[in-house]
Amino acid sequence: MSHVFPRVLDRTLPTAVSAEGAWIVDADGKRYLDGSGGAIVVGVGHGDEALIDAATTQLHATQYVHPTMFTTEALERYADELAPYLPMGDPRIYPVSGGSEAVETAIKMARAYHLARGDDVRTTIVARRSSYHGNTLGALDAGGKEPIRKPYTAWLGRFLHAPAAYEYRCGNPLHPDACGAWHAAELERMISLAGAETVAAFIAEPIAGATLAGAVPTDDYWAAVIEVCRRYGILVIADEVMTGFGRTGRWFGVDHWGVRPDILTAGKGATSGYVPFGFAAASREVFDTVASGGFVHGFTWSHNALGASVGRAVIRRLVEEGMIDRSAELGERILTDLRVALDGIASVGDVRGIGMMIGVELVRDRETKDPFPRAERVTERVVGAARDAGLLLYSSTGHVDGTNGDLVMLGPPFILTDDDATTLVELTAAAIRSVR
Repeated sequence: MSHVFPRVLDRTLPTAVSAEGAWIVDADGKRYLDGSGGAIVVGVGHGDEALIDAATTQLHATQYVHPTMFTTEALERYADELAPYLPMGDPRIYPVSGGSEAVETAIKMARAYHLARGDDVRTTIVARRSSYHGNTLGALDAGGKEPIRKPYTAWLGRFLHAPAAYEYRCGNPLHPDACGAWHAAELERMISLAGAETVAAFIAEPIAGATLAGAVPTDDYWAAVIEVCRRYGILVIADEVMTGFGRTGRWFGVDHWGVRPDILTAGKGATSGYVPFGFAAASREVFDTVASGGFVHGFTWSHNALGASVGRAVIRRLVEEGMIDRSAELGERILTDLRVALDGIASVGDVRGIGMMIGVELVRDRETKDPFPRAERVTERVVGAARDAGLLLYSSTGHVDGTNGDLVMLGPPFILTDDDATTLVELTAAAIRSVR
């Protein structure tokens, strides 16, 4: 009997014993193509010796030093090498252990910014419906996915949620015309109802990740909503935990639209999942303002050298191997091939994405876009069929109305071979076809 409290409670998990490239092997010798990079985490691939060596070298140097007592060469070098790729001027990074901590840090950073300016009534965060920002209470309150909020609703409710940038089910009556202007008007209406003087920040994923499976906004979206935020003195937080470090074919998701946020959060791909690591990056103006008033915040494992060392190795791999271009090019091919392979399957409502971040929405009726009843567990059956065939996919449910809605997501490592990409498409299509 295991003494582990597992993440999955309804089935027994296989034991992973090795991983290399885009493949994972379990204790029975079964090989799985990692079509989702875990939870859209692994970018540079499994078993990369450069990342393993970076971790080993750092552990031989220092293991743990408290961030109020020391900085480390590893951390300083990481920040210096990362800075040119961040979409903000002269950034400062606050390293943490992962995406949820990064979002929690960003929210507190926004509050500290306004406090330092003597603006102590700005306490509200505006996020979006059907979004995900993490599982700490602050990040969960910012998130807009009802099924994961529901057990903790009594502890939530401080933050507001604007419409999701979700083209397949867009709320704009004139869709697809002027969607950016419609979203900006909805955001401004929400800000006005709350009282603009009370709103501290707007947080959003550049491209919706786990909860909407690669939903890409219209090209006029980001410029329109940022103009509203700037006009009311509201900070813009780009949640790049899933979209960062090449996942969308650019260094960061906002790079597709030239967005320069005030704060940016990262995790997942920052170390390709090799060690827990993430950060909140602040623009120079935000940092200088917060520094003038102080920042009451911290975690035991923040500013750790191990994560910074592996993160540095990830940057080098992305640059030297041209992996971000690979993510863009191969992602476009996979998306095209997947659309062809799924064409004509009645349950496939939409196939979308950008770079190595691709989603499939499954529906009961393609004309009306009605979702399957949750009791049919369509997503779970597709993912199970894929797993039985040796393919790992990521999934999400409940996005349509808080209960119903089925999504499957692909997010493989960027080192995926052309043959592996073909296998990925074939097995995904077969798994979807197998569920009637």
